[in-house]
Amino acid sequence: MPQTALRALLALAGALGASLALAQEVTLKVHHFWPPGAMPPSKILQPWCDKIAADSANKMKCQIFPAMQLGGTPAQLIDQAKDGVVDIAFTLPGYTAGRFPIMEVFELPFMNNSAEAGARAAWDFYGKYGAKEFPGIKPLMFSIHDEGYLHSRDKPIKTLADLKGMKLRAPTRQTNKLLASLGATPVGMPLPAVADAVSKGTIDGFALPWEVIPSVKLHEMVKYHTETDSSRPALYSALFILAMNQARYDSLPADLKAVIDRNSGAALSQQAGKTWDESQAVGRKPAVERGNTFYTVPAAEVDLWIKASHPLYDDWVADMDKRGLPGKQMLKDAQDLLAKYKK
Repeated sequence: MPQTALRALLALAGALGASLALAQEVTLKVHHFWPPGAMPPSKILQPWCDKIAADSANKMKCQIFPAMQLGGTPAQLIDQAKDGVVDIAFTLPGYTAGRFPIMEVFELPFMNNSAEAGARAAWDFYGKYGAKEFPGIKPLMFSIHDEGYLHSRDKPIKTLADLKGMKLRAPTRQTNKLLASLGATPVGMPLPAVADAVSKGTIDGFALPWEVIPSVKLHEMVKYHTETDSSRPALYSALFILAMNQARYDSLPADLKAVIDRNSGAALSQQAGKTWDESQAVGRKPAVERGNTFYTVPAAEVDLWIKASHPLYDDWVADMDKRGLPGKQMLKDAQDLLAKYKK
């Protein structure tokens, strides 16, 4: 073979080898709504991305876009993942009200006070009942946050009477319904809009877990924090998902699919819940240091709140029944799973 032809063949083989090597390198575009330093992206998402990079010998990496940098609104994140605009979104299904009613069972009031138990229960419940709600999406994780409390600007919330007429932000449909059942005026909005709404007086306060408050400096915008007696379940929880585009997952070579599978699912959900539980004291500390006022609603008063909001359970069961699903059994299964995983 002439030397020039051999050189050409070798060059072609080299180019093909390089392109094949490149083809094996995958960058996953990941989008979320939190500021970069917030707990969920820094303590849950980033470690996961680091793990899949290490586990794939750097053949698969994340490119993370925080704070809606790729455009759209937090409520559109789930469709960005479904439609392949991004490869992975970290968000709340509940930001799109009423679209994921089955998994909303974990957003019913006074269900639980352990994020770890909630995350494990949610993953199992998804496997039994929820998969049909997420066409085009491969859930990598479900979790809930640490206990949800109420935070107010101008007056403390101690009783049901105090809630009457107060405009309070809620993250999801079920939390809106909860606040309404307690006599407040719910105002639904995603996290990034809360600071502006408080500063303008559009809302009097908000429902949030401690974990997220320092990252958006909301402890500096309110004076009063209302927690609930620890002997009772938390006021509310919101459900999170790490959602991957199904087609993107399907397009991965077998070895990279295996990396995703090894690092996702029940174990990732449990770890995320544990991380949320551990974040509570850290998130609360800045409000303490600022000298804000704290009040714990005693168990007897919490029981009145539980009673006032109980019709939401009946409504959820009736909604499932209307969809041809066994609503009562589903609620019992969710409660049984929470009890099973509670420490």
